[in-house]
Amino acid sequence: MLELQDLHGGYGKTTILNGTSFAIPKGTITTVIGPNGAGKSTVFKAIFGLLTIHSGRILLDGEDVTGNRPAGMIARGVSYVPQGRNVIPQLSVYHNLELGGVTAPDQAQVRDRIERVMDQFPMLREFRHRKAIELSGGQQKQLEIARSLILDPRLMLIDEPSIGLSPNLVQEVFRTLMRLRDSGVTVLMVEQNAKSALAISDRGIVLELGQTRMHDKADKLLGDPRVGQLFLGGHMEETG
Repeated sequence: MLELQDLHGGYGKTTILNGTSFAIPKGTITTVIGPNGAGKSTVFKAIFGLLTIHSGRILLDGEDVTGNRPAGMIARGVSYVPQGRNVIPQLSVYHNLELGGVTAPDQAQVRDRIERVMDQFPMLREFRHRKAIELSGGQQKQLEIARSLILDPRLMLIDEPSIGLSPNLVQEVFRTLMRLRDSGVTVLMVEQNAKSALAISDRGIVLELGQTRMHDKADKLLGDPRVGQLFLGGHMEETG
């Protein structure tokens, strides 16, 4: 579905990606891990058209979308949930959802889509009139994910969904991503909580210094002693 071919890019003249290459299949969850400064978030910004690409190609379903701006990527069915809290705190849950479809020409269709998304996230229907700031951290993250679904994306990029959440809320968010995968949405995730993220993923990618060091099935990466030592806090069998 998505393929990066020898991608070089960064911010202005500063290069962060140094030949990043990988492909992710449709209908999967793929998690990107790596040390700080590896270029994980930069990859997402490159895909979504938020930074300069110096060379290489990005293919979406075989179409070259290299250098497309965010509006063009949204039109092609790509959504992006960046790091941190991105809800509008003083707006209601429902109005936050409406913002997810603000660029759509058919607002009646947006309203229908909001209803369908609230069916997927019953908590949001229950709290539709509450201000977003009144939600818990996990609920706000679900609102961000739900808002990114209003335009019915095929591919979701989600960056560090576990930041600031308790372990129970992290698992709740991961279960949400699994349900989305099962409904046909392809998920590409950057996640610091590597063990838990790979455990619910189909595939994993290890980035280092802007290059793809490993790309394999998630369970193989979980069992790889190199990955365990560098990124997972030791071997999986040692942690139970």
